[in-house]
Amino acid sequence: MRYVLTSILALCLTVCFAQNKQVLYGLDEVPQGLLLNPGAKVPQKMHFGIPFLSQLHINGGATGVSVYDIFGKSDVDINTRIRNKIFELSNKDYFTATQQLEIINFGWRSKKEIYFSGGIYQEFDFITYFPRDLAILAWDGNRDYLDYPFDLGEVSATADLLTVYHFGANKQITKKITAGIRVKLYSSMMSIRSTDNAGTFTTTLGDANSENIYEHTVADADVKVHTSGIASLDGMESSEIPGEIIGRAFFGGNIGFGADLGVTYDINDNFTASASILDLGVVFHSKDVETYHATGSYTLDGIELIFPPLSAGQSTLPYYDNLEDEIEEEIPIDTITSGYSQLRPVKFNAALKYSFGKTMGKSGECDCMNMGGTVERDQALGVQFYSIFRPKGPQMAGTLFYYRRLWEFLSAKATYTMDPYSFSNVGLGVVTDIGKFNFYVAADNLLRYGNIAKAKSVSLQLGFNIKIDEE
Repeated sequence: MRYVLTSILALCLTVCFAQNKQVLYGLDEVPQGLLLNPGAKVPQKMHFGIPFLSQLHINGGATGVSVYDIFGKSDVDINTRIRNKIFELSNKDYFTATQQLEIINFGWRSKKEIYFSGGIYQEFDFITYFPRDLAILAWDGNRDYLDYPFDLGEVSATADLLTVYHFGANKQITKKITAGIRVKLYSSMMSIRSTDNAGTFTTTLGDANSENIYEHTVADADVKVHTSGIASLDGMESSEIPGEIIGRAFFGGNIGFGADLGVTYDINDNFTASASILDLGVVFHSKDVETYHATGSYTLDGIELIFPPLSAGQSTLPYYDNLEDEIEEEIPIDTITSGYSQLRPVKFNAALKYSFGKTMGKSGECDCMNMGGTVERDQALGVQFYSIFRPKGPQMAGTLFYYRRLWEFLSAKATYTMDPYSFSNVGLGVVTDIGKFNFYVAADNLLRYGNIAKAKSVSLQLGFNIKIDEE
């Protein structure tokens, strides 16, 4: 038991990913940019993503702690390091994980100059906030915390595995404005959610003449866990589970609907503004649903003495087993099978770009007369803003970037991002177009690649497409 928290912390630190794609946003040479802004400028006539290779996205971060903080070489004992981090972190610190794999992506320009695009991608999204009070209770025990109300409401986590089917339309409405919309159909494969919990656990001195001088009180508990797509997996052979989950990807699970909106506005020949709102949607969970709900209050005085800390290295299992049995007996957990709805985490992007340098034509050569209207230049500086709505409020990031078209076939974008993970996140994206073959790769936190364990966030995106440019 003494290594329970160590194992949990290690797992979180090794799978923590976030959703911000600051390097890819605004790179119009990449067809997948339409997934970040349906109203982005589209230079090509049509595109086809190479199936399962057109976009792989993993991007990582954890606020307040890195793998190196716990497991790096140090003269300080690992138990001391864990305890120090438990007290340094707050209940607003979080671990997130997002992974995306694009299955199909395609697009074409119609005779009416509308660029239609669509596809399918799989997404896993996870976030858990750090339950500081419960971590202190588990690590230190409650001997030194008499009369302290440990907050059960700090438990807040969500995890979703789903497939997204999408189709969008993009059009240059005027010489200055390009707008777009994308509709989405969500097919949820698995989901678990526990937020907005409440209650306290307090240990106090009881009657000195009683057998047990301590009283353990659970007060005003209201803890709820929503699940879908999980209960039916219980009892299955491990070899059957992957097939069952994959089957739900093709409308075999719970269904939802959503939309993305985006716009790009050329203020003048040098300044361009853009913005997008993504995943304005909801998933309706009605199949294979189980919600576990515990409410009530109870005072427990049947456990001897006081709970020993996990860090003591002794067997603590009987104490916590007894506590769990007593609480479940007095505060029963109701199992509810009625459906529920879940909002998708809404994301917002915005950018302001100043373009300068040589004007570029469609072939990459100088277009100094600019007969086509909008001026495309080979360099740009700008700022970006990103926000995603989470259970305890929005998570935000700000980015400075420099874009350069190096040659007709090669472009690059460098970024500096400030977010809850770090104030020193430097990223780089490169896009190459060789004939009809389009390849892009983007990564951030490059300053930490010498020792990746010290990074609180790491990102990688890459993909292969076939692009057919305008003649």
